[in-house]
Amino acid sequence: MARRKLPALLLVFVIGAVAVRGESWTIATYNVENYVATNRMTDAGYRQDYPKPEAQKRALRQVILALQADVLLLQEMGGEAYFAELRRDLKQAGLDYPFAVLLEADDPDRHVALLAKRPAASIVRHTGIEFPYFGKNERVKRGLLEARFETSAGPLVVFGLHLKSRFTDRPDDPKSAKRRIGEASAIRDIILQRCPNPAATHLLVLGDFNDWTHGLASQLLCAHFKSADIRTQLSRFRTYPGLLPLLHLDHMYFDSALKLERLRLYKSRTALIASDHLPLIADFVVQ
Repeated sequence: MARRKLPALLLVFVIGAVAVRGESWTIATYNVENYVATNRMTDAGYRQDYPKPEAQKRALRQVILALQADVLLLQEMGGEAYFAELRRDLKQAGLDYPFAVLLEADDPDRHVALLAKRPAASIVRHTGIEFPYFGKNERVKRGLLEARFETSAGPLVVFGLHLKSRFTDRPDDPKSAKRRIGEASAIRDIILQRCPNPAATHLLVLGDFNDWTHGLASQLLCAHFKSADIRTQLSRFRTYPGLLPLLHLDHMYFDSALKLERLRLYKSRTALIASDHLPLIADFVVQ
């Protein structure tokens, strides 16, 4: 009788060990730099309404193939046709993302998008998010993407964003800092409405903040997650003569319920061709 029960006991042990260990997730955020037709410099000179050059697209696919992320958040993705092209080309190269979401908000050209190897249980596209700005209401330009994934330890909630760039045409708002602060405040309020108890949630907020760690927009988003392990890394590599690299524009903020195993930037010569950002990638255990 004891021998007959042994397999069952082993099965219980294995299931218990998996439950304790949790599920492993590799999650990345990556600004793919204008995967859309826009005015740009090319090898042949300045071109208007010109698509992302093929050499950059090839490099971008190589980087994404190397990441092998379970969930990949993208910024500066073009519309549906460009998104479909990227998914198709990745699949032909051997990486299939069967689950894909494009968030189209007030920016008509550049969007937040999500690729995942497994389907999300739910998706919410937060658009039309308003905030006060110089006496009137403006909208968060690229919205907020919310994806909930089911895990053995409960939902994993991913919020993806891309705050306003540092370009401004207002002398009373240098580097668009006030606008980014407004966007960050409005996004923070939505996240806290959706996840009122961050300490009890497997929560991840990531994307291109266009703001460094000590910037007010970043602080507004992370300060309310009191139990969170705040992690951030430099991902902009662009340098200028006599200046240091730009600092801390892409971030991951996550709750302590997520166990971080590894956080890194993907650095390679190919990555320098693909985009003016480097991907920020993390390995988590959800337990």
